[in-house]
Amino acid sequence: MRLTVLAVGFSRGTSEGALTDDYIHRAAVMGRNMGFPAVTVEEVAVSKARDTKTRMAEEAEKLSDRVPAGAHIVVLDAKGKGMTSEDFAEMLGALRDAGTKDLVFVIGGPDGLAPLPGKRAGRSLAFGPQTWPHLLVRAMLSEQVYRALTILAGHPYHRA
Repeated sequence: MRLTVLAVGFSRGTSEGALTDDYIHRAAVMGRNMGFPAVTVEEVAVSKARDTKTRMAEEAEKLSDRVPAGAHIVVLDAKGKGMTSEDFAEMLGALRDAGTKDLVFVIGGPDGLAPLPGKRAGRSLAFGPQTWPHLLVRAMLSEQVYRALTILAGHPYHRA
């Protein structure tokens, strides 16, 4: 199952981007022999529209266009449901084992995330009730993907 983090905004040159890249690389290496042939981050530009709703709608359209047909979609949203790392790993393993080809995690921009046109999210995930900077959410999600793969592999990284 291919794992993709699809996000609004560019992280190149930021400390959060470096952290994200590190965890994505670790996850890609770990996942190759576990049924996760690709773990990647794809970015789309922040809209330049002046109106917030227009900006969010334009960003959602760009994101929607990048989601592969038939992908299982998980949106990151402060109003979503939290999961333990073990539950997150179990979700990844179950989707892989069910034959899901693509799992896409979608992170909105600074204004949030509008519904993706023509797409339906399978789950809404929150990292607690707080609001997090979208670049930090990328790094946190990347670490949790890596952690989930180590849990599935029985690797000692996760010592709960």
